[in-house]
Amino acid sequence: MSVIYSNPDGVHAPAGQYSHSALTEPGRFVFIAGQVGFDIDGQVVGPDDVGAQFKQAFANLVAILHDVGASASDVVDMKSFLVGEESLAPWRAARHEIFAEHYPHGGYPPHTLLIVSALAAPELRVEVSATARLPE
Repeated sequence: MSVIYSNPDGVHAPAGQYSHSALTEPGRFVFIAGQVGFDIDGQVVGPDDVGAQFKQAFANLVAILHDVGASASDVVDMKSFLVGEESLAPWRAARHEIFAEHYPHGGYPPHTLLIVSALAAPELRVEVSATARLPE
């Protein structure tokens, strides 16, 4: 196994779909820039729909992982940036759906969530970046 996710007994239980740590053996890593809800043509998917934008951003992330021979299960660190607290509930719903598909047995990667005032363009509501260990 390339990644071992952990939630140690001496730390509070995760408050959502993430693990407190990811242990990897030496290997190669890919650092993926923040992905947003742009489709293949560079158009924003769901300008006012946080869930649709998160699904597209995650699909972009998975496409980049596949391009380097990895998958979502190889992710060792993830960060999500949401515009405004009102984005939290639709983001959680979309993440729950996506993670059920990509992490059906749990083992969620460590995931940091930040609420921000804006992203690079006013129609963007969510951005996701990740680091993954490439399979041997």
